Amino acid sequence: MDNKVKIPSNKNFGIVFFVVFVIISLYPLSKGNHVNYWTLIISLIFLVLGLLNSNILNPLNKIWFRFGLYLGKIVSPVVMAIIFFLIITPIGILLKLFKKDVLNLKINKKKSYWIKKDNTNSNMKKQF
Repeated sequence: MDNKVKIPSNKNFGIVFFVVFVIISLYPLSKGNHVNYWTLIISLIFLVLGLLNSNILNPLNKIWFRFGLYLGKIVSPVVMAIIFFLIITPIGILLKLFKKDVLNLKINKKKSYWIKKDNTNSNMKKQF
């Protein structure tokens, strides 16, 4: 099994950064200001290099890809910790406070743990 991740093409990288820089250059128009011409020029450079699939974008593409991998290694555990401590932990504490046994893990004095089903209207001929 190959664990290598393929770096996106220079064309995709150039077009994505073209769109990003166009948005940055046109954003001041929403505030009633003038267009940022230097970011518009940078966006056009990325568009031309992206459409030509230039090797000039290759080092920038690799750097951006590595940055994304490192960012993913940092953000994923942080998001999972936030979800765990803000959602799962309070639910667990509330279940403990109200003494709920959702998974039926408490030891019973019954002879069998079999749960009898009252509704037996299932038909095995049309399962799917």
